[in-house]
Amino acid sequence: MADCLLLARLTENRMAKNWLFIALACALPLFQTPAAIGLEALPKPPELAAKSWILIDAETGTVLAENNADLPLPPASLAKMMTTYIVTQQIEQGSLGEFDNVTISDNAWQKGGAKTDGSTTFLIPRSQVPIIDLMRGVIIQSGNDAAIALAEHLSGSEDAFSDLMNQHADAIGMSNSQFYNATGLPAEGMVSTARDLALLAKAIIHGSSTYYDIYSEKYFQHNNINQPNRNRLLWRDSSVDGLKTGYTKAAGYCLVASAKRRDMRLISVLMGAKSVEARARQSQKLLSYGFRHFDTKKVYSAGDILKENAKLWYGQEDFLDLTVAEDIVLTFPRRSEKLLAAKIIVDEQLEAPISAGQELGRLQVSLADKILVDVPLVAEKDIPTAGVLSRLYDWVILFFTGLMS
Repeated sequence: MADCLLLARLTENRMAKNWLFIALACALPLFQTPAAIGLEALPKPPELAAKSWILIDAETGTVLAENNADLPLPPASLAKMMTTYIVTQQIEQGSLGEFDNVTISDNAWQKGGAKTDGSTTFLIPRSQVPIIDLMRGVIIQSGNDAAIALAEHLSGSEDAFSDLMNQHADAIGMSNSQFYNATGLPAEGMVSTARDLALLAKAIIHGSSTYYDIYSEKYFQHNNINQPNRNRLLWRDSSVDGLKTGYTKAAGYCLVASAKRRDMRLISVLMGAKSVEARARQSQKLLSYGFRHFDTKKVYSAGDILKENAKLWYGQEDFLDLTVAEDIVLTFPRRSEKLLAAKIIVDEQLEAPISAGQELGRLQVSLADKILVDVPLVAEKDIPTAGVLSRLYDWVILFFTGLMS
């Protein structure tokens, strides 16, 4: 329709060719309903026998499935993910060295060592162990002794380290979590949620990438004792490369898993399953659901021109181009890519001087009635103010055409 003013733009990128409709103005409804585009046919997520779960895309954070994802529950050894996350952050910031030696305290041995009933790395009290080996002990063997030793080395005590854990949790956005120790051993008031733990897993994957490969290692030997990784999915699914298991009587069987297939990475969190086998099978169901029914793709690259020749007043140039400062990556149901709709909103009157990167509008990309992303449109380059005569000319035009703001 002539009065609809829809401009169809074919965006080419390294991922795919995508039709995105740039809506400048339209008298008809812009976004289709789920029924109109067939999204009602998207299969429901699997029903799982667990207290809580969530499935997210690791890059975009889009939630693909969830149930009781904000229910506070004991995290069990999933808390150790925060312990190793903090350690890797300290290493990458230069505060620690991965081969720095840690003295194993009697306290670490008594609370988490070989004489206990819990998971252990079989550390020898008062021995010296490199930080990188303690990290493997925590990640692969879920060693309580290794977690306590790291906490004491960094903060002097587990109590002090738990303060650091909570500070990092706040920074990540884990709003429903509270940590009281480095191990996840039962402590009154120590809770987390499936959503919070998914955020932590996402932070580990993107913020500790140098050491993420440790989560995929199947065995670690210390003190001549070789122990397997408790994450059974590492043996069953070659796309799975992390992250952490957990169990206490109160928490049940828990698993945070991540897998990458093609260019898409997913994170699943399952809490409160009834057995080791159940947590593995049901986590795999979640991951399979996500990979089967969703795609994650880059639809715009940083620097792509989305609005050409926008009118500029009082500048040394009469027009400017608008772009996006960062890649736009979206997660959406499979086969719905051509139904994405992009709406450009440009400020009513653009005036020089303009700085490169200055926000001058918004880009909204939607599917059906849901906005998937809303990001700034920015100036492609600097445009200085024009001379006096040129500015006066523009002022006269604006005044007599009634466009003066």
